[in-house]
Amino acid sequence: MRERLQHYIDGKWVDSEGGTRHEVINPATEEPVCAITLGTQADVDKAVAAAQRAFKTFSKTTREERLALMDRIVAEFKKRAPELAVAMAEEMGAPVSFAGTAQVGAGIGGFLGTMAALKNFNFMEDNGAYKVAYEPIGVVGMITPWNWPLNQIALKVAPALAAGNTMILKPSEECPTNAAIFAEILDAAGVPPGVFNLVQGNGPGVGTAISSHPGIDMVSFTGSTRAGILVAKAAADTVKRVHQELGGKSPNLVLPDADFAKHLPSTASGPLVNSGQSCISPTRILVPKEREAEAAAFVSAMYAAMPVGDPLQEGQHLGPVVNKAQFDKIRGLIQSAIDEGAKLETGGPDLPSNVNRGYYIKPTVFSGVTPDMRIAQEEIFGPVATIMTYDDLEQAIEIANDTAYGLSACITGDPAKAAEVAPALRAGMVAINNWGPTPGAPFGGYKQSGNGREGGLYGLKDFMEMKAISGLPA
Repeated sequence: MRERLQHYIDGKWVDSEGGTRHEVINPATEEPVCAITLGTQADVDKAVAAAQRAFKTFSKTTREERLALMDRIVAEFKKRAPELAVAMAEEMGAPVSFAGTAQVGAGIGGFLGTMAALKNFNFMEDNGAYKVAYEPIGVVGMITPWNWPLNQIALKVAPALAAGNTMILKPSEECPTNAAIFAEILDAAGVPPGVFNLVQGNGPGVGTAISSHPGIDMVSFTGSTRAGILVAKAAADTVKRVHQELGGKSPNLVLPDADFAKHLPSTASGPLVNSGQSCISPTRILVPKEREAEAAAFVSAMYAAMPVGDPLQEGQHLGPVVNKAQFDKIRGLIQSAIDEGAKLETGGPDLPSNVNRGYYIKPTVFSGVTPDMRIAQEEIFGPVATIMTYDDLEQAIEIANDTAYGLSACITGDPAKAAEVAPALRAGMVAINNWGPTPGAPFGGYKQSGNGREGGLYGLKDFMEMKAISGLPA
């Protein structure tokens, strides 16, 4: 079992002040694989002091200096890809083939997208009677999840660096090693001491300390809506900026005349990717009532053909979900759908036949799901798709929007017809014949899916302050 017991503060690996040991469980074996130290308020205080000192100089660096720094980070990132992939496979269950490509690639992509935005960014806009200056916010606290760990770290760290901020990162205690390697990447790339600080910990401890800290000017959080509410409440007393990407319950609106063979595989596969552990997973597949049986047969054939297995084995299979709590939640939602009268087309709550331990979920498809069922309203975060029906397009849009969330949506079918429907969907992102985000596009949602945007130009602006300057000489 590896140990990553220190925090990275002010350019050095240091022991925690009063922290407690925490063991990370491998979801494939149900055995400990890594140990970290859950940090304390004192650790966060030390990191904030370092970040405040570093801000005085780093905030004055030039565009060219920041681009050169980020270019070195990308180069170091690529060197560590195999090690990062194994760490994620062992700690959150993403198979190494997927972790080494999609997971690591998403992290690198976050930097490349921000660098492209920074190259052409206008730090001073001339509006005639006044000018608008874009400036660093200050010290940014970052709290990131376990499901796409490097992606979420990069989508916060990259724009924060590009804007001239300094930062403290708390990654998920469920998947901490990739963040420790990331700190080593930044150190090797020459990020100045204090600009980036890593404090391992859990939400009630380090997460609350970051959110409520008077020395932190902004907190950027990605995670559940429940936890996001707690972050916002903890941040309220210091009136810091709160930037959040929270839960989702994305619809896949299949148009009445959609060509299933042509377009449905690219959207219906979304809940399988990363074992369904994506906030934008389009789990609610909405189809015309008269095509329900056809859709159920099509999607269940896709899911039944998807194998599960050891995440340390190369291949295109699914790994386990991250931990027992998630495993139990997903199985409970599957059972609730059965109990409430949905039709189980494939999968179910039992372990796959080829494993006898680990938090593996069979790829599962239900038909006959109605909007009042738990599985139609609650975020699943597992490889589970629910087929729901509509009578006409107006009702389909109503069902698609009938959720507390509004992170993303996808539309399956003729692109021209889909483009007419897209404005009616209450979501921050709408993808046509696809379910994933477009690189560089703003990532974020409506309603209880959060506020603020990440990625590219819009993500860069969200990590900056705007200053209006008037009365300038002609």
